[in-house]
Amino acid sequence: MSTTIRRWRVQAARPELSVIVSTYNQPLWLEKTLAGYAAQSMRGFELVIADDGSDARTRDVLERIAPQLDLALTHVWHPDQGFRKSAILNRAIEAAQADYLLFSDGDCIPRADFVATHAALRQPGRFLSGGYCKLPLSTSQRIDGEDIAQGRFVDPAWLRAHGCTDAAISRKLRVHGHRAALWDRLSTARASWNGHNASGWRHDILAVNGFDERMGYGGQDREFGERLAHLGVRGLRIRHRAIVVHLDHPRGYATAESIARNRAIRVQTRRSRSTWSAHGLRPGPAPLLGPAVPAFEPGLG
Repeated sequence: MSTTIRRWRVQAARPELSVIVSTYNQPLWLEKTLAGYAAQSMRGFELVIADDGSDARTRDVLERIAPQLDLALTHVWHPDQGFRKSAILNRAIEAAQADYLLFSDGDCIPRADFVATHAALRQPGRFLSGGYCKLPLSTSQRIDGEDIAQGRFVDPAWLRAHGCTDAAISRKLRVHGHRAALWDRLSTARASWNGHNASGWRHDILAVNGFDERMGYGGQDREFGERLAHLGVRGLRIRHRAIVVHLDHPRGYATAESIARNRAIRVQTRRSRSTWSAHGLRPGPAPLLGPAVPAFEPGLG
């Protein structure tokens, strides 16, 4: 069985931005994440769900919620054959319609200014590296749709009253505006590509041939960002300005074998200063002349 694509509320005009959200068998968390995108201050973006083989529960959530969302929504699904996040992200890139792509996960609820911040700060020759605040399981379970619609889920006082310790409440939730921009400038953290919160231009993503589909869990996003950097597309820290709240859950797909394999691929990418993965969007070597040219039109899949 091949990849399947289902669309709701197809836009007549190409959207300004496409948000690609990965998911796998976390329908309750995905529903909360979708509520976060429904509450965004910016409109006119599309939402693409990159589904790594979830069972019917995820499809049922989308069937129920999609008609209520004032958003163009696309569900890209392939069969469950183990952890293949990189492959389904590549299929979602093909299905997305915008020239600028924002990536996050289905267990990460975006703050209301999340999409608008990425849209406002994008610039040529850069990718944006955002931040997150990881919540304990008890707090993750307590957040409901009204908490998301009203923005309570990113209020430090509300989080403290609902099971978060002060240590767990990230500084990212405590600073805003000019103070958040200042902390981004002062931060010593690398502006790496983070799968839960990063964005870039479609033409740059195509030029490095998307995500390496050999990679399992553990650093696959970082390897993609390293190829962008080798191409000259540098990361820009916006970790205190573009925020998602990460809901806790177990990770049965995280194995020592996959982490070791990914580490070896990353070592080779760094040593060779590679800008192209032969195991990406279009399998095979890089084009001999010029940047990668897609053999598809955005949104056609």
